[in-house]
Amino acid sequence: MALPATAKQVTITKLGTNFREVTEIRDVPVPKPQAGQVLVKNKFVGINASDINLSSGRYDPTMKPPFPAGLEGIGPIVAVGEGVTNLKIGQAVAFLQFGTFAEYVIVPADKAVPVPSTDPGLLSIVLSGLTASISLEQKGNLKAGETVLVTAAAGGTGQFAVQIAKLAGCHVIGTCSSPEKVDFLKSIGCDRVINYKKENFEEVIKKEYSNKLDVVYECVGKEMFDVSLQNLAIEGRLIVIGAISGYENAEGTNASEMISKLPVGMACLRKSASVLGFFLPHYVKKFPLHIATLAKQYAEGKIKVNLDKGENVANGPFKGLEKTVDAVEHMFSRKNIGKVIVEL
Repeated sequence: MALPATAKQVTITKLGTNFREVTEIRDVPVPKPQAGQVLVKNKFVGINASDINLSSGRYDPTMKPPFPAGLEGIGPIVAVGEGVTNLKIGQAVAFLQFGTFAEYVIVPADKAVPVPSTDPGLLSIVLSGLTASISLEQKGNLKAGETVLVTAAAGGTGQFAVQIAKLAGCHVIGTCSSPEKVDFLKSIGCDRVINYKKENFEEVIKKEYSNKLDVVYECVGKEMFDVSLQNLAIEGRLIVIGAISGYENAEGTNASEMISKLPVGMACLRKSASVLGFFLPHYVKKFPLHIATLAKQYAEGKIKVNLDKGENVANGPFKGLEKTVDAVEHMFSRKNIGKVIVEL
């Protein structure tokens, strides 16, 4: 098919954490794939807390504006470069890389993951699902009967962590902020849901799970991190996935909100416990196996994926690149249930 000469792209024009203020929609030339590359026409893009880590320069301080925003997408291949033999025009692929908020995206062929269709549920597997699956395997070392706490459990990656832990035979606690999220978490298997807007998180943990948390999948930071650390079991593992409570702070990753108030080393020493960081790009070699496993579990209904397309919000639905700003703000309002996506 004939490709247009130009297409839309969400461009980061200056560094900062206010996504609306630092981005704009621009018309840019549609690129041609070079050797070893494919050109994808995006069907859906995924929204992540990390989008403002990219826009603020936290991930790669050497990147200077202007550059495209976004981290993940899914769509059909519309052109292939020289030497690409394992992928073909019309094939659906999902991908994870910087600069995906665009109608057309160049993707290295070895990073384009073939998927059965452009079902956005499959898109959520590429970043959110992989984060949960690989981190819990590599850092969590889950065992049946263990107690697992998932913070921000109703979010894009939290929903996967809950279900993976349940499939491993664990007792799962999830935190959230609304009655609707409580119902959702119960529907995907959470044994105990803590709505921290209605219950005091620290009081619940100390009363019901004092020193009993074998694994914590921690995405929030601040008090959530400290209370979780204090209540780890002997040989407990606290996996740091992120610290969304501090992402919007202009001070960035040095913000005081993201620094524990506890003597972390001594807290670990007393219990032979561990605090383990996890950053998905360090585990690229494990992507194919985990994507295949998650896709199979999704197809079989063993893992459910809830998608938030903005149908029920004032500025929704999220359709068109111009809606990425609204979608990012919706996610940071903590009102989303599941993975926030934008349809192009």
